[in-house]
Amino acid sequence: MAKFYGVIGFEVNQAMVSPGVYQKEIVEKTYRGDMLRNKNRIRNDDQINQDIIFDNRLSIISDPFANINFPQIRYVVLNGSKWKVMNAEIQRPRIILTIGGLYNE
Repeated sequence: MAKFYGVIGFEVNQAMVSPGVYQKEIVEKTYRGDMLRNKNRIRNDDQINQDIIFDNRLSIISDPFANINFPQIRYVVLNGSKWKVMNAEIQRPRIILTIGGLYNE
């Protein structure tokens, strides 16, 4: 089983930039854990540029911040790219994350 050490982005709140305009505020924290599944696939749609989809599962060792804010986990940085988190499941003392496609800011 491969090890994981990297950054996870949480969208903790939205700050008002101007009246009626909100901007999300991302907090990045570093976690360690295990890579449970590591595979990818290419979506074959009727597109010129095909999408790469990760179908990975990570098991991170959680802390009190992650336990409280796990519904706000938005992305994981893997191999220099931000990948969106599709599912987060608590299995104390760990959080299991399922990763999908690229995260668009």
